[in-house]
Amino acid sequence: MPDHKDVRAILVRAARAEARRDGSRTVEAEHVLLAIAALEDSAAARLLADAGLTESAIRTALNREWEQSLAVAGIAVRMGLLPEATPDRARDPQIGESTKLMLRRAMDAPPKLGGGRFGPMRILVGLLDTDRGRVARTLQAAGVDRAALRTKAAEALAAGTR
Repeated sequence: MPDHKDVRAILVRAARAEARRDGSRTVEAEHVLLAIAALEDSAAARLLADAGLTESAIRTALNREWEQSLAVAGIAVRMGLLPEATPDRARDPQIGESTKLMLRRAMDAPPKLGGGRFGPMRILVGLLDTDRGRVARTLQAAGVDRAALRTKAAEALAAGTR
């Protein structure tokens, strides 16, 4: 498990490992969300777990979101009926656009929040700072109030929680 005090560990190792496991060529926001949830000893992971967002629950919600998104396009799938992704071990996934946007949002959070330190809670605030995209749809599929969760994360960050 990565050191939760090291943001590079979250983004470079844990989220990249999630992207690789997913068969993705890019590290996207959902991979970062899974990486944060895996940091069981961090306040950000505890906040997610308190909202019912454990790693397992997030994976289930991501699968549900994927099924729903495909259904909108008229494609019916069942997760258990599809083969697992084949990770490309010869290539490291690169930082994707949703992760870049999430990082900008996290950096733009008021400096007073958390004293400007960049840790899991600040990253979580950046992840929750939009009502669009796969993470927002996944939280909706999981029945989680994204705005309320973002408010709790911002309050924790303002209180100095990394």
